[in-house]
Amino acid sequence: MRRLLTAAVAVPLALLATFKFPPWAFFVFLLLIFIPASLEYVQLLRPLAPKAPLLMVPFAVPPLAAAFYWALAAHDRALPTDAWVLAGSILATAVVGSLLLFGRTPPAEAPVAMGIVGFGVPYFAMPVAVAVTMQRLDPWLLFLLYSIVWLGDTAAFYCGSAWGRHKMAPIVSPNKSWEGAAAGFLTGILATVVWSWWRLGEVRWPLLAVAALTAIAAQLGDLFESLLKRGVNVKDSGHLIPGHGGFFDRMDAMLFAGPVMLAGLWWIAHEGAGPL
Repeated sequence: MRRLLTAAVAVPLALLATFKFPPWAFFVFLLLIFIPASLEYVQLLRPLAPKAPLLMVPFAVPPLAAAFYWALAAHDRALPTDAWVLAGSILATAVVGSLLLFGRTPPAEAPVAMGIVGFGVPYFAMPVAVAVTMQRLDPWLLFLLYSIVWLGDTAAFYCGSAWGRHKMAPIVSPNKSWEGAAAGFLTGILATVVWSWWRLGEVRWPLLAVAALTAIAAQLGDLFESLLKRGVNVKDSGHLIPGHGGFFDRMDAMLFAGPVMLAGLWWIAHEGAGPL
C-alpha cells in the first residue's frame, strides 16, 4: 500500500515537472532527485573505501550533467566528436586521479575509489542530461520513457510476486523471476504500442525495437544496483521513499534506460523512422 501511495504523489509531480517546467527548472528538479541518489550510492559503497573522498561524486554530478546537456542539446555549437572524446578521457583519468591524489586517498583504497568515483559521476550525470534533452525535444518522449520503466517495473513486481517460479538472478537479487521480467518487458512493449498509435497515428516497428532495448536496459539497471547492494550486504540504498527504499532504489532503472532510449531514438530518427 505504501508503494502505491508514494506513486500516487510522485507520478503526478514528475509529470507536472516534465510538461510544465522550462528546461532549466526541469534540470534543477532532476538534480533534487539525482544528487540524493548519488549520495546514497556513495554511502552504500563507502565501506569499500572508507577514507577516500567519495563525496566528490554528488558535488561533481551537476557540472558534468550541465556539460553533457550542452553537448547533447547544442549540436551547432558543440565541439567536434573527437574533442568530446578527448575531454571525457581527461575527466575519467587525469581529473579523477588528481582529485583522489589530493584528497589523500589511502593507497590501499585507491583502486576501489577510482572505480566508485570514475564510474559514479557519469552514471548519475548522463541520465540528467538525457532527460532534459528529451524534455526539450518533446515532453511526450519522456512520458514514453516513464511508461516503459514505471509500468514495466510495476508489472514485474506484482506478476513476479504472484506467479514468479523461476529465479532470474538468485545470487544478485533472489526475489526477481523470469516471469516478472517477462511481464515487465511485455508491458513496456504494450505501452509503446499504445503511445505510438496515440501520438503518431500508427505503430512504428523501429520504435518498438527501441522500446524493447529500453525495457531490457531498465531491468539491467535494476539488477546492477542489486549487484552493488549485494556486494555490501545492504537491502535498500535508503529509506526516504516509503515502499521504495531510497532515491537510488527508485532511479536505478532510469540510469540505464534513459541513455539507451535517447540513443535509439536518434538512430531511428536518422533512418527516418522515429518520432523526432
